[in-house]
Amino acid sequence: MQRSDFHYELPEELIARHPAARRSDSRLLHLDGSDGGRVDLRCVDLPRLLRAGDLLVFNDTRVIPARLHGHKATGGRVEMLLERVVGGPRALVQLRSSKPPAAGSLIVIDGGAQATVVGRDGDFWLLDFGTGPAAVFDKHGEMPLPPYLRRAAEDSDRERYQTVYARVPGAVAAPTAGLHFDVALLEACERAGASMAHVTLHVGAGTFQPVRVDDLREHRMHAELTEVSEATCAAVAACRARGGRVVAVGTTAVRALESAAQAGRLAPFEGDTRLFITPGYRFRVVDALITNFHLPESTLLMLVAAFAGRAHVLAAYRHAVAQRYRFFSYGDAMFVEPDPAALGPREAP
Repeated sequence: MQRSDFHYELPEELIARHPAARRSDSRLLHLDGSDGGRVDLRCVDLPRLLRAGDLLVFNDTRVIPARLHGHKATGGRVEMLLERVVGGPRALVQLRSSKPPAAGSLIVIDGGAQATVVGRDGDFWLLDFGTGPAAVFDKHGEMPLPPYLRRAAEDSDRERYQTVYARVPGAVAAPTAGLHFDVALLEACERAGASMAHVTLHVGAGTFQPVRVDDLREHRMHAELTEVSEATCAAVAACRARGGRVVAVGTTAVRALESAAQAGRLAPFEGDTRLFITPGYRFRVVDALITNFHLPESTLLMLVAAFAGRAHVLAAYRHAVAQRYRFFSYGDAMFVEPDPAALGPREAP
């Protein structure tokens, strides 16, 4: 398939620059991938879309203040976005400056810390902070809002660009489908008969990198650290045994679960995943999906199209534009049921 197969037109004013007043105030578009049917709802309506016995799977990664500002020893301004800590005092970052820094050069971070440029690593730069990078980012960093918001992070973003169940620090972008859940909505889902489990996928800075090739077979997915526990695998098995559905909250939860099932059955998994899901993929674990509206030609949109059918998904996006839904990280959400053809065989409980 071609990158252009996933293009759609989006008016600039539909990009949500700030979150809704309350998390669960967002709108919810219900898309049925079997026939393309659509219903306009609100996130508070989610419990009535769930069935007794369903399992909601959340990504419990926690966003760290992963953006730093500073200057080179020569004076030029530098902005850094953490990709991941790679061990000891070193970390991979996205780096923006007027000119690429030379290996061995020094970057002075606003607030007083320093980092030495080790060299280039693909799209990223390897820096040596001389101490644990996490402590430097915690002290001097700001919340890494996506570039398309086109605004600086505000104090309120430290709470709102974070899910209420975030637990494991490591992400540089929020698993945004989870931003719609407040305590009241979580409790309402439980009253509807749904149980809950967690995976961890640390969203990396590579999630903001565009697909640069036209032929999707040539795209190399960025690696993201993932963990699916034995307890979550047991929760999925119990869900299957009672006839429930596995409902992934976000594309990151989908990728975590499906990565843990690449050998043919779901099993505990810990490590990097580069799983790139496009139409034609057959889902082994996930039965329904809650997700935000994604950028045109993005890998996230491709995943949703694989799940519910490209034509149905793009028609739903056109509907969302016409109905003035809010898009991207702080925008509205979808509850997506699959195209039956996208589902692979399920394990016997």
